Amino acid sequence: MKLGEVLVKEGLITPQQLSLVLERQVQFGGRIGTNLLELRMLSEDEFTRFLSKYFKVPAVTPEKIASISDEVLHSINKELIEKYQVLPLEKRGKRLQVAVLNPNDEKIDELSFVTGFALVPLVISELRLLYELDKLYGIKSDRRYIRCIDRFSDEIDPTASEDTMKAALKDAGDGEEIADVLLRAACKVAARAAVFRKDGERVVLWKARGIEVEKLEMTQEESSMFSELAQDRGDAAGADEHWGAARQHYFRGPLRETPGNTPWIKALGGAPKDILLMPLVIGVNIIAFLYADNGNDAVLDANVARLSQLAAMGSIAFEILKLKERLSVA
Repeated sequence: MKLGEVLVKEGLITPQQLSLVLERQVQFGGRIGTNLLELRMLSEDEFTRFLSKYFKVPAVTPEKIASISDEVLHSINKELIEKYQVLPLEKRGKRLQVAVLNPNDEKIDELSFVTGFALVPLVISELRLLYELDKLYGIKSDRRYIRCIDRFSDEIDPTASEDTMKAALKDAGDGEEIADVLLRAACKVAARAAVFRKDGERVVLWKARGIEVEKLEMTQEESSMFSELAQDRGDAAGADEHWGAARQHYFRGPLRETPGNTPWIKALGGAPKDILLMPLVIGVNIIAFLYADNGNDAVLDANVARLSQLAAMGSIAFEILKLKERLSVA
């Protein structure tokens, strides 16, 4: 059974999520696990534990990587490391543990013959392997993989302007100021950003950066990018499953060329291959959306955790503003 099918069978992702991942894989390449992690459908720990079970071999742990000695790092020359995509981990006599993407790959036997080592494979995710090969050997990969360093930490890397942004959101006098702060911050990690305001069944473009459009109105019809996220949190369980982000409650993926998305696609001059759309919420009510992309033909390399934090801070800012307005008329 294929890896994606087993992920669904094990209940780690839904069939809808698998379809989205496979569609994204065709567009951007990379292994299925890379796309899963980029979309944050699974954490790196969840995925590597699954790989261990799937291949029936141990998974590489951060502790194992941190303990690699210089002797082990140089036990295989850099050219072979790059060619066979392996990471030496631990050496005992002629036995050498190596991190690999597929423990069943016949090339492992080939490498064993070339090096003279009895290779013992441990499984690792593509993102982690390419990141470590860049860091330890200077073996360069598509920057897409290296930019996913935030996947390897539970912490969100702070930026120099974070305190300033928090203060600006806290002191904002109205929604216009909050939207401006959100856009300035979002455009530090994405080429284009927009804030949409939810108005009943309509979704109206509020403000945008990097996009030449003044007015735009969309609806929450089934085929629009807002159709599932626009539901209030209290009724959004099915939406979370559809969009594949139950914990973060956001959408990341291609902007589909559907009738509901046509006005926005025209404004953008085409359908971006990778977008991020996050709701801004007061209580269980979604009041607005924060949108980001990196242009029509580029993968969104923004730190998703950072932008998710930004959306959360924006939600709090709007809630504080609403509370101030209530107090002023009390």
